[in-house]
Amino acid sequence: MRIILTTALVSALALSGCGKGPGGSKYNPLNWFGNSRSEAVATAPQNPLIPKESALKRGPVDYQGVLVAEVIAMSIEPAAGGAILRVTGLSPTLGAYNVKLVPEFDLDKDGPQETLNYSLKAEYSAVSRPAAPARSRELLAAVFVSDEMLRGVRNIRVTGAENARSVRR
Repeated sequence: MRIILTTALVSALALSGCGKGPGGSKYNPLNWFGNSRSEAVATAPQNPLIPKESALKRGPVDYQGVLVAEVIAMSIEPAAGGAILRVTGLSPTLGAYNVKLVPEFDLDKDGPQETLNYSLKAEYSAVSRPAAPARSRELLAAVFVSDEMLRGVRNIRVTGAENARSVRR
Protein backbone atom coordinates (compact mmCIF):
# COMPACT_ATOMS: atom_id res chain seq x y z
CA MET A 1 0.00 0.00 0.00
CA ARG A 2 2.86 2.28 0.82
CA ILE A 3 4.51 1.65 -2.56
CA ILE A 4 1.32 2.59 -4.46
CA LEU A 5 0.91 5.81 -2.48
CA THR A 6 4.56 6.75 -3.02
CA THR A 7 4.32 6.05 -6.76
CA ALA A 8 1.16 8.16 -7.09
CA LEU A 9 2.77 11.06 -5.19
CA VAL A 10 5.94 10.97 -7.28
CA SER A 11 3.90 10.80 -10.53
CA ALA A 12 1.76 13.78 -9.52
CA LEU A 13 4.82 15.84 -8.67
CA ALA A 14 6.57 14.87 -11.92
CA LEU A 15 3.53 15.78 -14.06
CA SER A 16 3.06 19.13 -12.30
CA GLY A 17 6.74 19.85 -12.94
CA CYS A 18 6.18 19.56 -16.69
CA GLY A 19 4.39 22.90 -16.64
CA LYS A 20 1.61 24.24 -18.84
CA GLY A 21 3.22 27.51 -19.87
CA PRO A 22 4.81 28.32 -23.22
CA GLY A 23 7.95 26.38 -22.30
CA GLY A 24 6.00 23.34 -21.05
CA SER A 25 6.93 19.78 -21.77
CA LYS A 26 5.55 17.77 -24.69
CA TYR A 27 4.98 14.84 -22.31
CA ASN A 28 2.24 16.67 -20.39
CA PRO A 29 -1.16 15.79 -21.99
CA LEU A 30 -2.46 19.28 -21.18
CA ASN A 31 0.08 20.72 -23.65
CA TRP A 32 -0.69 18.42 -26.59
CA PHE A 33 -3.23 20.73 -28.23
CA GLY A 34 -3.24 24.50 -27.89
CA ASN A 35 -5.91 27.05 -28.67
CA SER A 36 -7.29 27.23 -32.20
CA ARG A 37 -6.11 29.99 -34.48
CA SER A 38 -7.12 31.36 -37.84
CA GLU A 39 -4.93 30.69 -40.87
CA ALA A 40 -5.05 32.09 -44.38
CA VAL A 41 -5.91 29.61 -47.13
CA ALA A 42 -3.88 29.74 -50.30
CA THR A 43 -6.02 29.91 -53.43
CA ALA A 44 -4.94 28.33 -56.66
CA PRO A 45 -3.74 30.92 -59.13
CA GLN A 46 -6.01 31.42 -62.13
CA ASN A 47 -4.20 31.02 -65.42
CA PRO A 48 -6.03 32.89 -68.20
CA LEU A 49 -4.45 30.60 -70.82
CA ILE A 50 -6.17 27.49 -69.44
CA PRO A 51 -9.81 27.32 -70.58
CA LYS A 52 -12.51 26.67 -68.00
CA GLU A 53 -14.25 24.25 -70.37
CA SER A 54 -12.55 21.75 -72.63
CA ALA A 55 -13.55 21.13 -76.22
CA LEU A 56 -12.80 17.43 -75.67
CA LYS A 57 -14.92 17.01 -72.56
CA ARG A 58 -18.67 16.83 -72.98
CA GLY A 59 -20.90 18.80 -70.67
CA PRO A 60 -23.89 17.32 -68.90
CA VAL A 61 -26.46 15.97 -71.34
CA ASP A 62 -30.18 16.32 -70.66
CA TYR A 63 -32.11 13.07 -70.51
CA GLN A 64 -33.87 12.54 -73.86
CA GLY A 65 -36.19 9.73 -72.76
CA VAL A 66 -39.60 9.10 -74.32
CA LEU A 67 -42.57 7.63 -72.45
CA VAL A 68 -42.69 3.85 -72.62
CA ALA A 69 -45.81 2.54 -74.38
CA GLU A 70 -47.40 0.65 -71.48
CA VAL A 71 -46.85 0.13 -67.76
CA ILE A 72 -47.42 -3.59 -67.14
CA ALA A 73 -46.64 -4.09 -63.46
CA MET A 74 -45.70 -2.08 -60.41
CA SER A 75 -44.62 -3.07 -56.92
CA ILE A 76 -43.28 -1.42 -53.79
CA GLU A 77 -40.84 -3.40 -51.67
CA PRO A 78 -39.82 -2.24 -48.18
CA ALA A 79 -36.13 -1.45 -47.73
CA ALA A 80 -33.97 0.03 -45.00
CA GLY A 81 -34.73 3.74 -44.81
CA GLY A 82 -37.59 3.69 -47.32
CA ALA A 83 -38.94 1.56 -50.14
CA ILE A 84 -37.99 0.42 -53.65
CA LEU A 85 -40.46 1.21 -56.40
CA ARG A 86 -40.11 -1.42 -59.14
CA VAL A 87 -41.92 -0.97 -62.46
CA THR A 88 -42.15 -3.18 -65.55
CA GLY A 89 -43.02 -1.52 -68.84
CA LEU A 90 -43.57 -2.58 -72.43
CA SER A 91 -41.65 -0.91 -75.22
CA PRO A 92 -43.29 -0.54 -78.67
CA THR A 93 -40.10 -1.81 -80.39
CA LEU A 94 -36.77 -3.35 -79.58
CA GLY A 95 -33.78 -1.09 -79.01
CA ALA A 96 -34.82 0.70 -75.82
CA TYR A 97 -32.06 1.58 -73.38
CA ASN A 98 -31.39 3.89 -70.42
CA VAL A 99 -34.78 3.20 -68.84
CA LYS A 100 -35.61 5.54 -65.93
CA LEU A 101 -38.39 6.43 -63.56
CA VAL A 102 -38.43 10.22 -63.83
CA PRO A 103 -40.06 12.07 -60.90
CA GLU A 104 -42.71 14.58 -61.92
CA PHE A 105 -42.49 16.46 -58.60
CA ASP A 106 -39.98 18.60 -56.73
CA LEU A 107 -40.11 18.22 -52.97
CA ASP A 108 -37.86 21.26 -52.47
CA LYS A 109 -40.26 23.57 -54.34
CA ASP A 110 -43.65 21.95 -53.76
CA GLY A 111 -43.13 20.55 -50.28
CA PRO A 112 -44.70 17.28 -49.07
CA GLN A 113 -46.91 15.56 -51.62
CA GLU A 114 -49.99 13.38 -51.18
CA THR A 115 -49.30 11.69 -54.55
CA LEU A 116 -45.87 10.93 -56.00
CA ASN A 117 -46.05 10.94 -59.81
CA TYR A 118 -43.36 9.22 -61.90
CA SER A 119 -43.01 8.78 -65.66
CA LEU A 120 -41.48 5.61 -67.09
CA LYS A 121 -39.17 6.74 -69.89
CA ALA A 122 -36.58 5.15 -72.15
CA GLU A 123 -34.26 6.23 -74.93
CA TYR A 124 -34.46 4.46 -78.30
CA SER A 125 -31.78 3.81 -80.87
CA ALA A 126 -32.11 5.46 -84.27
CA VAL A 127 -31.75 2.11 -86.03
CA SER A 128 -35.08 0.57 -87.00
CA ARG A 129 -35.84 -2.64 -85.10
CA PRO A 130 -38.12 -5.46 -86.20
CA ALA A 131 -41.31 -6.33 -84.39
CA ALA A 132 -40.75 -8.75 -81.54
CA PRO A 133 -42.82 -10.66 -78.99
CA ALA A 134 -43.97 -8.75 -75.92
CA ARG A 135 -41.70 -10.73 -73.58
CA SER A 136 -38.57 -9.49 -75.37
CA ARG A 137 -39.78 -5.85 -75.26
CA GLU A 138 -40.28 -5.74 -71.48
CA LEU A 139 -38.31 -3.10 -69.59
CA LEU A 140 -37.59 -2.93 -65.88
CA ALA A 141 -36.82 0.18 -63.84
CA ALA A 142 -36.56 0.80 -60.11
CA VAL A 143 -36.00 3.77 -57.85
CA PHE A 144 -35.38 4.11 -54.11
CA VAL A 145 -37.91 6.29 -52.28
CA SER A 146 -36.74 7.44 -48.86
CA ASP A 147 -38.84 7.60 -45.71
CA GLU A 148 -38.70 11.41 -45.86
CA MET A 149 -40.24 11.38 -49.34
CA LEU A 150 -42.91 8.88 -48.25
CA ARG A 151 -44.00 11.02 -45.28
CA GLY A 152 -47.62 12.01 -45.91
CA VAL A 153 -47.83 10.15 -49.24
CA ARG A 154 -51.09 8.28 -49.85
CA ASN A 155 -50.64 7.33 -53.53
CA ILE A 156 -47.79 6.56 -55.95
CA ARG A 157 -48.56 6.77 -59.67
CA VAL A 158 -46.43 5.75 -62.68
CA THR A 159 -47.42 7.00 -66.14
CA GLY A 160 -46.69 5.50 -69.56
CA ALA A 161 -47.82 6.66 -73.01
CA GLU A 162 -50.99 4.52 -73.09
CA ASN A 163 -51.79 3.91 -69.43
CA ALA A 164 -50.85 4.59 -65.81
CA ARG A 165 -50.66 2.41 -62.73
CA SER A 166 -51.01 3.50 -59.15
CA VAL A 167 -50.80 2.00 -55.70
CA ARG A 168 -52.41 3.34 -52.52
CA ARG A 169 -51.46 3.03 -48.89
